[in-house]
Amino acid sequence: MMKKKNVCSFVLAAAMVATLAGCGNSGASSTPAASGSASGSASAAAIKIGGIGPLTGGAATYGIATRNGAQIAVDEINAMGGMQFELNFQDDEADPEKGVNAYHTLQDWGMQLLYGCTTTGSCVNVAAETYGDRYFQLTPSASSTDVTNGKDNVFQVCFTDPGQGVTAADYVAEQGLAKKVAVLYNNGDAYSTGIATAFTAEAAAKGLEVVSNTTFPDDTNSDFSVQLADAKNNGAELVFMPIYYTPASLVLNQAKSMDYSPIFFGGDGMDGILTMEGFDTTLAEGLMLMTPFNASDAGAADFVSKYQAAYGETPNQFAADGYDCIYAIYAACQKAGITADMGHEDVCEAMIEAFTASDFSVDGLTGAGMTWGTNGEVSKAPVVVKVENGAYATL
Repeated sequence: MMKKKNVCSFVLAAAMVATLAGCGNSGASSTPAASGSASGSASAAAIKIGGIGPLTGGAATYGIATRNGAQIAVDEINAMGGMQFELNFQDDEADPEKGVNAYHTLQDWGMQLLYGCTTTGSCVNVAAETYGDRYFQLTPSASSTDVTNGKDNVFQVCFTDPGQGVTAADYVAEQGLAKKVAVLYNNGDAYSTGIATAFTAEAAAKGLEVVSNTTFPDDTNSDFSVQLADAKNNGAELVFMPIYYTPASLVLNQAKSMDYSPIFFGGDGMDGILTMEGFDTTLAEGLMLMTPFNASDAGAADFVSKYQAAYGETPNQFAADGYDCIYAIYAACQKAGITADMGHEDVCEAMIEAFTASDFSVDGLTGAGMTWGTNGEVSKAPVVVKVENGAYATL
């Protein structure tokens, strides 16, 4: 990856100072932007940013979080004066076809660059469109390499799936957490499969014994007794499950009923389990997961305070990813000299050049000194947290 330099770090520092001074101003991140409509906080000469993600349906938690985090950043930037942004976020219900429909809606609106999509399925389909049409695209959370592969205009703020799997296996081995491990994943989901495949290969290379490797077909699955029994009967001391928090909550509940208590280890898709409605958080005690953001960290306090005031809850990693996306776009727009009257093709080429420049880096909530390669992948250090007393503790 490129040498990390901090020439763009002043952008976030300036933003934080300005927003601390102006947090009492009316209109700043007081309410979420309406679904399917543009934010009204920008001036007429604003750079138009389209957003896509699920605001309804089973994956709405992720889309709402990324939208809310992005909106806070937009409001902060606009409050500083100078460059102005307008965010128009469309609901795709995590459906690839609806994602493409949302993209066309944003084109008609006059979008100049795209923030999104939130989920991998939609992002893969939409990225094929933005590549052909030459729109710059930055996703907060679509982590499959299929999103960026062969597309010079698409970039990620989140970790890639293979990167998560390799890092997780390395961590388990280096920390001596277990010798015998089980892998439980959703083989109908590209995110889950990508992480599990990389973890399994790296675990073998690191001398870990994968004694159980089981799957389930989709996130509506509700019975994990067979998979858990296989892991337990084969002596797995750790169960690695790169799955979303809804099925993970069921796994943890059923494991308790089976009197099976290995170390459970997840990826970033499990972030949010502690705030899941109706979930007994004591079931997650000792759970470990990889996430680039911990709301309890001191450096996140200002963002967390604003998010709680605006939306009534503690932000998760997806909200922080959304926030960082907008500030990365802001830093690149400043470097590239993007203006509100530029056509999207010119914006795209200038943003690509900025993001891949050797002197471009961004300090954010989810990573310090973030840099990007020509493959669109971000370089930043991962963070492992453990649930202790109902909260994340960074390890």
